[in-house]
Amino acid sequence: MPRAANRVSGKVYIETQGCQMNEYDAGRMADVLSKQAAMRRVYEPEEADLLLLNTCSVREKAQEKVFSRLGRWRTYKQRSPGVIIGVCGCVASQEGDAILKRAPYVDLVVGPQTYHRLPSMVAAVRAGAGAQVDISFPEIEKFDSLPEPKVQGPTAYVSVMEGCSKYCSFCVVPYTRGDEISRPFADVLAEVKGLAERGVREVTLLGQNVNAYAGPMGDGGSADLGLLIEAVAAVDGIGRVRFTTSHPVEFNDDLIEAYRDVPELADFLHLPVQSGSDMVLKLMKRGHSVAEYEELIERVRQARPGIALATDFIVGFPGEGEREFAETLELVDRIGFEAGAFSFAYSARPGTPAAELTDPTPRAEKSARLQRLQNRLEWHRERAARGLIGTTQRILVEGASRRNAHELSGRTSCNRVVNFPGDIKLQGQFVNVQIEDARSHSLRGKVVATEFEGKSKTSFVVTDG
Repeated sequence: MPRAANRVSGKVYIETQGCQMNEYDAGRMADVLSKQAAMRRVYEPEEADLLLLNTCSVREKAQEKVFSRLGRWRTYKQRSPGVIIGVCGCVASQEGDAILKRAPYVDLVVGPQTYHRLPSMVAAVRAGAGAQVDISFPEIEKFDSLPEPKVQGPTAYVSVMEGCSKYCSFCVVPYTRGDEISRPFADVLAEVKGLAERGVREVTLLGQNVNAYAGPMGDGGSADLGLLIEAVAAVDGIGRVRFTTSHPVEFNDDLIEAYRDVPELADFLHLPVQSGSDMVLKLMKRGHSVAEYEELIERVRQARPGIALATDFIVGFPGEGEREFAETLELVDRIGFEAGAFSFAYSARPGTPAAELTDPTPRAEKSARLQRLQNRLEWHRERAARGLIGTTQRILVEGASRRNAHELSGRTSCNRVVNFPGDIKLQGQFVNVQIEDARSHSLRGKVVATEFEGKSKTSFVVTDG
């Protein structure tokens, strides 16, 4: 039943598109609205007084999908005029005031660097000040203004930097999130310590180009990602550290040494390459060659034998013919990418340099190449999964399995989902699981040891099973 017009109940619904950074941002929006505006997050749009669409510009026809969703939300506002509709994230940053011209029923347009200002913007709309737009880039202010993040389970994301300064020719991120800005080293550590005190055992350090991290330190210097990982891993209670997403150009020696020296750093690396053709990489303005990428992978594997690799690919980029695509398939076979890949058929993003390039490859051909690439990647991923059968993996128990509430679920260090029988009391603990079977998108196993927490380190106790 529709609510009475203009009734305020303090409920916010957030729908998120896109990457892990957007998922993180959605949680922090909910945090700041809860802390400063007493708004409770709900998970059905019909229940909300504030509807926020957290958008992504990376996928094809992103703007059209945004306006399609807004059109559906307009009906809620027609039934209850007090409902506030907001567009957040990268499409908001890219389109700005143009969103209001096309969808005048929208009340808020908020860029990814200014969602900490949401409470005051919502208050202004409610006070009759009209639609509010803020897509500025106030650098580190966002992090200084956010409340302590909520903890939901034993894993957490920690944003350590924003933006990207690489300006790859196909990418809109530098234009929607701005240049690279790193959080102070001490601030990141303080957040991690607070999370660990509330039961978090694994943290993922987030950034659009996270290995460009250069966090200011109290002595006037700066910390790179390798030093940050070492410090985070030393926090009492933290048993595993991950990071995403990287760029090959700034993958320095300190980060490679972290793989060699920091056992808490996961046996996993997501390092986008985008193409196996030097000619295409040059057109993409990636700043590295195929040989340089492969040399970097070899150095990482020497530092951490058995590491699982994931990557990103774009197929059908302007200039890619069958020869260049064949070079991409050959790269997949040489490296393996046992942890899989995000792969997409190219489509131009408005405002990017690549949008000015001639794009002669038919959509059907791009789709066919994408399917061939994904088949090759899947073959390598499945082979690697079968190779884990019979091994014992250290798993952080995240909670009940999604498909079977009577089983537990967690991830290996190499980022594979594992389901296994066990008591929910194990949630938040590391357990040793012997892998017995490899399914299409997960592994199955049994617990062979549970952890015993000492003051300085964690050891394991073998179970009777």
